[in-house]
Amino acid sequence: MGNYQAEYIVIGIDPGTAITGYGVIAQSVQGSIDLLACGVIRTLAETPMHLRLRELFEDINRLIQEFQPNAIAVEKLFFGRNVTTAITVGQARGIILLAAAQNDLLLAEYTPAEVKQAICGYGNADKPQIQEMVRQTLGLKEIPRPDDAADGAAIALCHLQSRRYHLLTQSL
Repeated sequence: MGNYQAEYIVIGIDPGTAITGYGVIAQSVQGSIDLLACGVIRTLAETPMHLRLRELFEDINRLIQEFQPNAIAVEKLFFGRNVTTAITVGQARGIILLAAAQNDLLLAEYTPAEVKQAICGYGNADKPQIQEMVRQTLGLKEIPRPDDAADGAAIALCHLQSRRYHLLTQSL
């Protein structure tokens, strides 16, 4: 990375108990935005829930230790029709929030519509539009896979946009 000096690093997380997507994005002092890592944390359905949550906690902490972020951005819980799914996603979110708190990190939460608005300029953008904008914004040859990894990167990009807006309005 040569002369690259990260001014700000954020881990964006799309929470889940089976699959948690993440994207680690750095903004350089010069203003460039780079994807440092993205991927998924998977846990097995046959593993008891308390052990799946411990595994998620340990993996999130490993990401924090490796990348030393300034913030964690996580998607807010969107309550759909499936209450069981909402509860398990809520448990995963709790683990992520705990990891952020234990590591004294800034925590930012965004609704799906806020992420879509920040990435595409349209709060009802569909998944392919968001994924393509993530690819373009980060200058990638391909869209990050699986979808959950792209979602994590989108959440991190949303946070950088929100932070930039906040910094601009503070200086006015």
